[in-house]
Amino acid sequence: MDKIIQFEDFQKIDLRVGTIIEVLDFPEARNPAYQLKIDFGDLGIKKSSAQITTKYTKADLLNKQIVAVVNFPKKQIATFMSQCLVVGAVIGKDVILLHPEHKVPNGSTVN
Repeated sequence: MDKIIQFEDFQKIDLRVGTIIEVLDFPEARNPAYQLKIDFGDLGIKKSSAQITTKYTKADLLNKQIVAVVNFPKKQIATFMSQCLVVGAVIGKDVILLHPEHKVPNGSTVN
């Protein structure tokens, strides 16, 4: 580990559970990706671009609960405005999504 942070830094990250309610192809992306709409309960619906096409089909993702950072600033990705960052374990070029073991309410915090 070469990047040590303080606990207070970690507390600034707002990780939440949401359910993917829409998955679209994203042909304009530089690398293969999907456009996702994710329901975060009281936080509303947020959009994200995710480079997860090698491990997941659109059908795999629909109605799947995931974990995302919801307090980053919006980011323009090609023609799409991403509003949150879906998180996962990275193995080579593949991303394995993090998700709760059991269904939890959308918007639940992760800490």
